[in-house]
Order: sequence, then C-alpha cells, then structure tokens
Amino acid sequence: MKKTVYIVLAIFAFLLVALIATPFIFKDKIIERVDREIAQSVNAQVHYDFRNISLSVFKRFPDISMTLRDFGITGNPPFQNDTLVHVDQFQVDFNLWSVLFADTPSLTGIHLDGGSIYVKVLEDGRANYDITYPSQVEETSESNFEIGVDLIEVNNLTFIYDDRELDYFMALGNVQLAGKGNFTADVYQLPLKMEALIADITYEGTNYLRNKDFKGNTTVDVDMGNMKFAFSDGDFSLNDFLFDLYGFVAMSASDIEFDLNFEGKDNSFRSILSLVPGIYSESFAGLKTSGTMDFNGFFRGIYNDSSFPAFDINLNVVDGMFQYPDLPRPVSDVQLAMQVVNTTDNLDLTKVNIPTFSLNFGSNPISGNLLLENLVTYDIDGRLVGKLNLEELTSIFPIDGMALRGMLDVNATAKGRYDSIANMIPAINAKMLLSNGYIKSSEYPAPIENLNVSANIINTSGKMADFLVDLSNFGFELDDEAISGNLKVADFDLLKWDGAVKGTIDLGKMMAIFPMENTIMEGKISADLNTKGSYKDVELERFDRLDTRGEMSVEQFYFTSYDLPQGIRINEAKADFTPSRINLTKFDSRVGESPLTATGFLSNYMNFFLKENETLKGQLALQSNRFNVNQWMTESESTEENSLTVIELPTNIDFTMSVDAAEVIYDNLNLKQVKGNMTLKEGVLSFREASMAALGGQLVMNGSYDPRDLTAPKFDFNFNVIDLSIAEAFDKLNTVKVLAPVAEHLTGKFSTKLDFSGLLGQDMMPILSSLDGKGVVRVLEAAFQNSPLIQGVTSLTRLNDTNTLQFRNLNLPIEIEDGMLSLKPVDLRLWDYQANVQGSTGFDGSINYLVNMQVPAGRFGAQANNLLATISGTEATTSTLIPVAITLGGTYGSPKVGLAGGNSIESLLTNALRSRVSSERENLQARATEQFKATEDSIKSELKTRAEALQDSAKREAEKKVSETKDRAVEEAKNVLKGVLGNRVRPAAKPDTVKRDTTKSGNN
Repeated sequence: MKKTVYIVLAIFAFLLVALIATPFIFKDKIIERVDREIAQSVNAQVHYDFRNISLSVFKRFPDISMTLRDFGITGNPPFQNDTLVHVDQFQVDFNLWSVLFADTPSLTGIHLDGGSIYVKVLEDGRANYDITYPSQVEETSESNFEIGVDLIEVNNLTFIYDDRELDYFMALGNVQLAGKGNFTADVYQLPLKMEALIADITYEGTNYLRNKDFKGNTTVDVDMGNMKFAFSDGDFSLNDFLFDLYGFVAMSASDIEFDLNFEGKDNSFRSILSLVPGIYSESFAGLKTSGTMDFNGFFRGIYNDSSFPAFDINLNVVDGMFQYPDLPRPVSDVQLAMQVVNTTDNLDLTKVNIPTFSLNFGSNPISGNLLLENLVTYDIDGRLVGKLNLEELTSIFPIDGMALRGMLDVNATAKGRYDSIANMIPAINAKMLLSNGYIKSSEYPAPIENLNVSANIINTSGKMADFLVDLSNFGFELDDEAISGNLKVADFDLLKWDGAVKGTIDLGKMMAIFPMENTIMEGKISADLNTKGSYKDVELERFDRLDTRGEMSVEQFYFTSYDLPQGIRINEAKADFTPSRINLTKFDSRVGESPLTATGFLSNYMNFFLKENETLKGQLALQSNRFNVNQWMTESESTEENSLTVIELPTNIDFTMSVDAAEVIYDNLNLKQVKGNMTLKEGVLSFREASMAALGGQLVMNGSYDPRDLTAPKFDFNFNVIDLSIAEAFDKLNTVKVLAPVAEHLTGKFSTKLDFSGLLGQDMMPILSSLDGKGVVRVLEAAFQNSPLIQGVTSLTRLNDTNTLQFRNLNLPIEIEDGMLSLKPVDLRLWDYQANVQGSTGFDGSINYLVNMQVPAGRFGAQANNLLATISGTEATTSTLIPVAITLGGTYGSPKVGLAGGNSIESLLTNALRSRVSSERENLQARATEQFKATEDSIKSELKTRAEALQDSAKREAEKKVSETKDRAVEEAKNVLKGVLGNRVRPAAKPDTVKRDTTKSGNN
C-alpha cells in the first residue's frame, strides 16, 4: 500500500513538473508561431517585447495562456500617428495541443486589463481598424487562426470612436466587460456585463450624453446565421437612472431591423435628476428628493438610407421635489408629462408633446406646455409663464461667492406654423421683464445694479410683416459707470430697425465679477451710437436712407489668454460710424512687444453683419517702429523650438493695406524700411511694390500668398534684388544654402531679377522639391576661396594658380524646376582661362556641373614640357591651349572631382597633345559635354520622381496637420477622461484612473 502511494505521488509530481515546464520548453516555438501568424494577418505596426511575454498552463487549464504586457498596434499611413490599441496587459488562451501539433491554432479566450482603443474613420471612409491584409486567392496567404473563444474579459479600458464620415464621436472610460459563451456556435447565449463612463456622445455637432455612468447586465441570444441579437430582461442604468431593454436587433446586408422596448425600473424623481448636468455632483448623495417618475417606450422598424424606425418615448414626473443640503428652499411641485413619438418611417414627422410642465422655484411658480406637430411645417402651440425672484436662487442652488437680487417675469405664447416660403410664422406674444437686477461677486467690492431689461416679441397675425421685437430698455450700472440702450426690429420682410446704445463698460471690473479661466481682459469701451434703417435699403445700397451715426472708443484695453499668451494692448482707439462706413480715426496699440498704429475705414459693414456670403471691404494704413514676427510663432512641444504654422486667410474680406515699418524681425532676418501695399481678397494675400532693406542690400517684391488649400499653400513672387551680400544670404536663407551652396565661400554682392514660385510646408517654409523659378543672377565682383571644390580641382589638375577665384561682371542665367537649380551654359573666365560652365544643384544637396576650360600647355609645368619633347613632329608649344573638361559631382561639402577624356592629368595631356598633330583632331570637350548631358538628364529624371514623391508626402503630412483640429477634440476627450476618472467623486463609487498611453516599440 505504501509503495502504491509513493508511485502515485511520484507520477503526480512528474505531471506537475511537466505542466510547469511545458510552456518554457515550447516557449520559443509558441512565440514563433504567434509572431508568424501576426505578420501574415495584420497590416499594421504591432509593438511588443518578447521580454514582456509569459506563458502559463495554470490560469485556464487545460488551455495554455500567453500574457503580454505593453502591447500596442499603430496604423500605417495615413494613421501612422494614431495608436489603434494599447494594452497594459493582454492575455490570450490557446488550445495547447493545436499550437504544438495542429495546422490551425485555436484561440479560446481573450483577457484585456488596462489600456486604450482609438477607432478613427476619415471623411473618405478609410478606417484605422482596417488592418487585415486583403484576402488572396492563394490559400497559403490566409491566416490560420481558428476562433473558439468562450470567454472575453475587459477591465479599465478607454475607448474612443471618432467617425468623421458620419460626424459621430463617442468617448468611453473605465470600460469593464465580461462575456461567456460558445462563440463558435451559430446560435448561443451570451451573458454579458458592462460598465463605462460615457464621457461624450456627439452626433452632427449635437451632444447627446456627457459625463454619465453606464452599467448593464443582460443575456444576449445570438443567431449568427441571421445576424440577429436578442436581449432578454436585463438591468441597465445611467447614473442613478435605471431602465430595462429587451427585444432584438437584426442586421441584413443593407438594412438594420430594430424591435426594442425600454422602460424605467424602480425609479423615482431622484433618478431623472441624476441625468441633469450640474446636479449630479459631489453633493448629490445628500440631495433631498421626493416624487415619482415613469419612463417607457419603443424603437421599432427598419433603418437604412431611406427609412428610420418608428419610436415612442414617454416620460412622466409627478410631485417631484429636490432640495440641496444646508440650503433653505427647495424646487417643488415638479409636474412633467412628455411624449416624443413618430409612428412612420420618416424622421421629419416626429411629434413632441409636453402637455404638462410646472414647478416652483422656492415661492415662484413656473408653468408651460408645448406641442410641436412635425419637423416639416413646424406647427407649434406653446406657452411659458413664470416669475422668478433671483434672490431666492442662491437659497435653492449652491452659488458660492455671488449675491443676486431682482425679479424676472416671463409670459410667452406661440401658436401657428413656420413656413419661410409662404412667409408665415406662428402668432407670438412674449414678454420678458427683468427689474432692479443686482449681482454682487465676492471677488469685486462693487455690484452690478439697476440691471433692467424689458423685451416684447409680438406677432398677432402670423404674417412676417407684422412681426415686432421691442427691446425698449436694457442697461445696468457698475461702480458709477452705466450703459443703456434700446432696439426695435419690425417687419421680417423689410427688417426695419431703430436702436441706440450709450455708456461705458469697464471690462476689468466685469471680469472680476464673471472671471474666465486663463484669460485676462482689462480696459474701457465707450459707445454713443444711434442706428435706424431697413435691410432692404442695405441690399439696394441706398445708404442715404440709413441713419447710423455715432462713435466708439477704447482706452487702455489689454487682453491675454491661453491661446494668445503674447497679449494685445490698445492704448487708445476711436471709430466713428456713418451709414456707409466705419472710420478708424485712431488706433494706437502694442501687439505682443510690437508697437502698431493704424488708420482707415470699413465699408459694406451692414451687409456683412446682416447677410450671409457678404464681403467686408476696407482700407487700412499700418505703421510700426519695430515689429517682431517671431513672437507670434507657435511653440512646438516636441522640439521646444518656435516655428510658423500655415496662416489661413478669410475669404469674405476685401482689404487694401499699406504697410510702413521701420524694422521687422522675421525668423533670423532683420528687415529695415519695410514698405509696400497688400491686398487681401478671396482668401489670397497679394503684395505690390513691397520693398525693404535686408542682407546689406535692397529687395523689392510683387506676388501672392494663397493658402486656400491649407494642405498645399502656394506662393508666387517676382523679386528684384539689388546688391545683397552673398555671405549674409547664405547665412540667413535656407534656400540659398541648399540651391547655391557655393555661396558659403563667396564674398561680394549680387543682384537678380527672379520669378519664384512653389509650395509652403506647414512650417511656412518653402518645400524645396516644389520650387520653380527663372531669372538672371548678376555679380559685379566676388571672390571665391577656401572651397572644397577649389581644393579638388587643384589636386586633380595640379595647376598652380587655382587656389582663389575672382569674378567680375558675371551674368548667370538660372532656372529652377522641381527644386533643381540649373545653370545654363555660360562663358566666363576662371583663373584667367576661357571657360564654359553648366550644370545643376538639387534640392537634396547634390551637385552636377561640367567645366570646360582652355588651359595653355605651359601652365601644367614640367609634365607638359616633357610630353611636348616626346611627340615627334609636333607643332604644339607651351602656349598651345589644352581642352580640360572637369566634372563636379557628389555634394558641395564632399565633392567628387573628375576629368573627362582621361583618368589622370598625364593621360589627358597626352591625348590632347597627340590630337593636335593627328588628322582626327578629336573634339574632346564636345564628347565630354555630350556625356555630361546624358548623365544630367538621368539625374533630373530621378530628382523629378523624388520631388513628386516628397510633395505627395508633404501633402499627406499637411492633411494630417489640418485634421488636427478634430484630433484636438480626441485629445481633449482623453484629458477629460483622465481628469474625470482621476478626480471625479461619484456617489457610492471609488474614483477610477486611466493609465496613460505608454506604447513602446519592441521586437515584432
């Protein structure tokens, strides 16, 4: 017996050791198999590190579990900067036998713990989740995974869905999900649990849910053959609002069929309050509530391009009440009945009916009703009546640091149809009166008082011509300063108005009472304006029938914000108004550190403000002693350097501007006496006779900057450059460094007339591969020395007078195409030798030049004399001209200098001298030129191909930059999730955290 026990224990120990050792024995094989399957299946960058992989047979025996930490997937272009998936810890379970011995490994479980998923769909429908390779005809190219998953677990996941094709955005945080089922079967049940923070759900610019806790627990009946998913009774909640959802969703090839029913479960008035923004806060747990609530409805029918499901949503609240802890007054007697219904498949026939709505704010009753028959003719019947004592608000809602007084009286009715074609509007009788308003903030000693607003909106007949808005009085006082006014608008056909405003506002005091985060604003705005007229006269430009007169002034204004950290200060500004224009008579300001004054006028301003698609016209004269453009560059977080970004110009502005600046600092340039005229029209900025002193000379330019396509902003200029320093141009201008690197070792000045065009990158610098131009460069006198090219030529030719070059009266014809500068063949003297030079410099820094020189044989020294003596019957002497063809390749900093017609100067001289006495008399330089041109054509073709590729790449990068405005919304959502999950206090819940994306590239 004892022996049997030992044998059993030994066998058990052996099996235990085998189970522990098996993953390690076969780890390399398992990892190699998984890695191979990923490479065959996934068209994306998969980031993981073998050192972060562990294997176990105990987690889900008899399956083997592979756990991977810091796993991520990043898309290929155009999604190369978007992390589709990042997982802190990712576990997959496999059938061990299938991995080791079967042809098809079987995946049985998925476990995700911590991480983020970012799904992005572009406007053209391309999606970053589309990372599988297209199916191939060859069977061997398809993935060999078998999916036999029976368990899915997700913990602490952040999920963002950004669909720009549908204009739909959803951000979820702290997602918890668990599901079990026989996922390989066609029909099975899936018990499912899920929790998440709904940070944001927005569709077509309208936000539907924000900052809500969701929980769900249900069983889904899955029918994969018919793509039908049925929900049995379950428990769902949004914050404290509980509801049930049952029915089914079926997805065919083109339609989605819904048959869903929902209803509230065990809810009270408190439940619906938890969905109201601002109420569901830290103090919600202590909120006193009473009252009943009922909620139910259905969503039933076909959804496709032409049909929308019918629905019926009902909400009823009876005897609702809530009161904040430690505040004396409640909101009580809340009665609400609401139905949103559509029994057709046309969403426009939706009906909204609120027959009952009433509540008491403390002792102030408010009641109303609304019936909206449809979304086509907008037949409406509504009423809102109530009085509100503002002083009681602070005893109902927690409003810290603010004292309110005054009475707000509202009485409004609307009944009828809105039809813009038939010129019909509902009959309206609406009155609002705010009397003796008072606002006192603890942040400022003086109150806003005598705040009065009296407004009436009246239309008894339903005709546009009988419409009247009468804002007969509005105004307030603040610290001995007051502003008041009135406005009357009548007849919606002619849009007649008559109004006035007079007084002063101290912005610094207003900001102390109503502060704005990260914003400072100070100064006084004074106005005394009267206006009277009709829009019909504006349309017909009958300005003599309009009467808009008065003046407005600004004193000691200062504004700075997070988006404008440089700040703008207006010491004094004055404008007077006439019916046809606004005259800016004085404008003394400092934008950032740069002083700026201006005068001018604006015209067509009435059309611009009152009508769509109108253009504001104007003329401005701008002056500055010193304007620093660098201060308005944007800071790059990645490089911590300043760089410009593409400046978008408005298309509805038609301005003519004259500029006069004594000094302008731009990038590393110091520009003096900057003068010129600019025109901004239809989104294009044009320059005319813009002149400046720079780089030791004078520059005059005409041309345009066109950013209408933000992904490919264009420029097209004509430059007249007079006596610019060659050395300074090389030091300050990157284009010169690339296309004319020879300028590094040149001293002197140059002039040119050059037509120059191309594309700008997102840093507002020219894309070198896009440049085109044509002109002539004139050099009066220059010296060229200490150059790698000269050193190379001296070393090759062994000429003893080539260390320095002097140039006089050079005229160099150049062309630039696709970023390649070409020098047309030009005759000049090099080292007192007659020469012809041609070639090109590429945007990649490459050079390719041919120098054909005629050098007297005697200049080559003893080697030439010896050769002369050995050639029988020669007529050559030391003055005989030797054709020397020198090729310059490589880059300017590392040139490759060669000889055409010989491998060395000795062979060149021998061939040249023999050709002088032979009957063939070969033209060595002609042959060298022919060979050079063939090589140059090949180089140009290659560079053109590269230029097109680089421009395409730049455009894709620009498209990404342009889309960053939407990407910012994603980043803001991520920040909201981090902040809310990290800091938000939720009733009966522990704050959660979201781990930052720490995806690292490992071996893959």
